[in-house]
Amino acid sequence: MPNYQNLSEFKLPKNFRGRNAFVVQLWWLVQTLFFNTSPQVFYGWRRFLLRLFGAKIGKKVIIRPSVKTTYPWKVSIGDYSWIGDDVVLYSLGEIEIGNNVVVSQKSYLCTGSHDYLTKSFPIFAKKITIEDECWIATDVFVAPGITIKNGTVVGSRSSVYKDLPANKVCVGNPAKVIRDRKVEK
Repeated sequence: MPNYQNLSEFKLPKNFRGRNAFVVQLWWLVQTLFFNTSPQVFYGWRRFLLRLFGAKIGKKVIIRPSVKTTYPWKVSIGDYSWIGDDVVLYSLGEIEIGNNVVVSQKSYLCTGSHDYLTKSFPIFAKKITIEDECWIATDVFVAPGITIKNGTVVGSRSSVYKDLPANKVCVGNPAKVIRDRKVEK
């Protein structure tokens, strides 16, 4: 039988978390005790806590208390954006969310994975960028290294494994362009 991976050889890259172990543990404690238990309408409180730990959070950002953020110091969210219930910001790498973006409930932005072709199973992180005025609908998975261009909608339960162009509606697994996004007034 082949020997595909040997986890005893795994090594976390130096400074991978971006902060020391104490700060990481402190964030997890603060997230559990103060962020996740805060009342729904305490958006300013949650913005404050994220900023306290190094996140760049814009004006009037709405972040629900059930959002999970791995490392807030690797997260940037622009003005007037909304982050819905049970969203996971798996920020092993940077996550940059633009202005007026909606990331709907249960979506998962995943900046990290492992190289399964290497026996030591090394971990890696790649930045996710979601540009201005995008809507990431319910339960969307966004893979490491993805850019979703300005104004694009990603439909519910889609999985994004390749960059998506601007001003499109995309759906599926993998997500594909199905039409242009138009605004009716």
